[in-house]
Amino acid sequence: MSRLLLILLGLFLSLIANAHEIRPAFLQISELGDGHVEVLWKQPAAGEVAVHLQPRLSSGWLDGSPDQIAAAPAFLIKRWNINNPRQRLEGQTLTIEGLENTITDVLVVIEPADGHSTQAILKPQHPSMTIPTLSGADMTVLSYFHLGVEHILTGIDHLMFVLGLLLLVDNRVLLIKTITAFTVAHSITLSCAALNLVKVYPPVVEAVIALSIVFLALELVRANRGQFGLAARYPWLVAFSFGLLHGFGFAGALLDIGLPKDDVPLSLFLFNVGVEAGQLLFVLVVLLLIQGLRRLPAINPVWGRWVPPYAIGSFSAYWLIERLSILAV
Repeated sequence: MSRLLLILLGLFLSLIANAHEIRPAFLQISELGDGHVEVLWKQPAAGEVAVHLQPRLSSGWLDGSPDQIAAAPAFLIKRWNINNPRQRLEGQTLTIEGLENTITDVLVVIEPADGHSTQAILKPQHPSMTIPTLSGADMTVLSYFHLGVEHILTGIDHLMFVLGLLLLVDNRVLLIKTITAFTVAHSITLSCAALNLVKVYPPVVEAVIALSIVFLALELVRANRGQFGLAARYPWLVAFSFGLLHGFGFAGALLDIGLPKDDVPLSLFLFNVGVEAGQLLFVLVVLLLIQGLRRLPAINPVWGRWVPPYAIGSFSAYWLIERLSILAV
């Protein structure tokens, strides 16, 4: 089991080392029909420090200084107002400068004057697009589903919590109940937060999520000592309780970029399905690794069983301190 965790931790470390930011950025270009174009750009930031990302249009509309700049707790917001542009929006090339140096995705929403909006996702491997690309309906489906998958697979803290549950629960039936409870719980709060039925403060949520992983690591330590605490005895209850918190964390991406006005239910549903698909993929990969490693010759030192809980606890404690320091600013 320790070999499994070392493999997974290696993957986590590589993501953390190479990622300056994993939250999505958001770009909206709106034609107002009176010779006026508005551009909204929201990029991830920590305080006043932002990843170097700059939207560019082949017409040069965004080369000048933005008309408005505002700083939010987790985002830098810029707005451009273009009056009587000489070039049409259609056919222009949009490029996000600096995107290739991150693992951040950019959700792009194009709203032409005819009302047929187009949505797309730009990635580090493909930081450019031609306007328009696909039909609005097709891109809505693809964009929010893909955004959900990538949000969970790049959410290292969420995956660490799921990994802790997998290491804690040996019984297959109980594991299914536990993962189902976690899924139901974060689906509830994800929907409530995304629909603005519940207001949350993201920095507090992120800190409590880190605390939930610390708690799970402590429960793993207790289980190794033969002391079965609440999480070991009722893992589904713990998974459901903390799943409510993690759902608010999942909603962060949607709260930051917003939902399309015309397709709120569909987009929310597809994002949630994407999150569940990514989580299921992670669980299946971990279970396959466990099954494969069990067939190898056993090389398990005495200290090996302590590697998982202390590694998970160390990462989560670091995240907790880091997120509490942001709250203190």
